[in-house]
Amino acid sequence: MDGIGVLKTQLEMSRQWLMALIADITGAEVTPPTPRGGNHPLWALGHMIHSEAGMLNGFVLGQPNPLAKWDKLFGMGSRPINDINAYPPLVELRAEFDRVRGDTLRLLSSMSEADLDKPSKAPAHLSSMFGTVGQCFATVGLHATFHAGQIADARRAAGKEPVFG
Repeated sequence: MDGIGVLKTQLEMSRQWLMALIADITGAEVTPPTPRGGNHPLWALGHMIHSEAGMLNGFVLGQPNPLAKWDKLFGMGSRPINDINAYPPLVELRAEFDRVRGDTLRLLSSMSEADLDKPSKAPAHLSSMFGTVGQCFATVGLHATFHAGQIADARRAAGKEPVFG
């Protein structure tokens, strides 16, 4: 399998895991993952979407984040709010995730293996994670998986059964 194939597999697996974790999250959308707080499912999902759109548009294409309207809710430095009404509805976030992930996969499919090694448009201080186009795509999948773990913990805190055994 080539690098593009690995990245597509990683992105598809992270999507499947995430969708399984949020499939029955209704009623627990703002449940924190620990007694001391943490990133609840609505914030984690919105943050993943906002970040993916921002990373790929900004660091790969050199364009502004098309989801800048969500900067205060889900951007870097934002904090979860324990008010479900402060967030877009879960159904809207799921649809936006599907749209953004579709854009990500289409962009990846338009690239060659050589494109993955090209320098990104990320700021120099982020080059260890986003220095190349390939690193940007890899980080998208890793970032989603990281926050999916928080959703898994929030599910348990809400009394839901584990999805993956």
